Amino acid sequence: MTSLQTLQTRFQQALLQDQPMDTALLRAKGAAQFGVYRTAYRARLRAALRDNFEVLPRVMGDAAFDALANAYIAAHPSQHYSLRWFGHALSDFMLSHEALVDHPALVDLARMEWALRQAFDAAPAALLSAAELAAVPAPDWADWQFHLHPSVQLLDLQWAIGPIWHALKSGQTDMDAPEALEHSLLVWRRGLTTQWKSLTPTEADFVKGLMAHCTFGQQCASIAAQVGEAHAAATAVSLLRELLSAEAICTLRPAGSH
Repeated sequence: MTSLQTLQTRFQQALLQDQPMDTALLRAKGAAQFGVYRTAYRARLRAALRDNFEVLPRVMGDAAFDALANAYIAAHPSQHYSLRWFGHALSDFMLSHEALVDHPALVDLARMEWALRQAFDAAPAALLSAAELAAVPAPDWADWQFHLHPSVQLLDLQWAIGPIWHALKSGQTDMDAPEALEHSLLVWRRGLTTQWKSLTPTEADFVKGLMAHCTFGQQCASIAAQVGEAHAAATAVSLLRELLSAEAICTLRPAGSH
């Protein structure tokens, strides 16, 4: 008599690896029911990918997206108890399976959509207030670090996918092919709403500096190479105010403090 544990293990392996169930372990009716369960399991995973990547299926079309989803499911079975996290490796999978992707810009679109999902689920955090910022003496600014909200992400993209995303979110179906454009995309959550913004090279470098925990003085020195020393501090302050207004900064503290 096969133990229940052995039966469950073989059932799981057959389901996840898309293999036939050992009919010796099941009655004829049970084998047929297993086939139904396996089909439903994959259909649910495809539906989860459609939920987690809202715009991508609209661009690709049902048939192309289902082909991509089936291949991804076979290579990356769900490993998490929540389907909310299913699809974390989809953009990398698309990058290495070009035959399943009609246009390379779709990889950037998948990356953007996953980043928006991550931003929505990021941990809450108190925001830095203007009063807290004003309380820091001007001479001390150079040695202080500013820390971004947990939802903030910076993507380096190769295609101008913003217009496609906007068009499909607004219900349009007729659009031009995306143009090649190397740029950085800032993604974050403001309140309960996810946000994104294309950045200039100076803005992107400033955000990268914040992510690297550079001090404000180090940021100014870096910006000086682009805008000149005379304008570096003013430019850094302006960029900082924009991020503060966007609710993308949480805390500031002296360098080396915890």
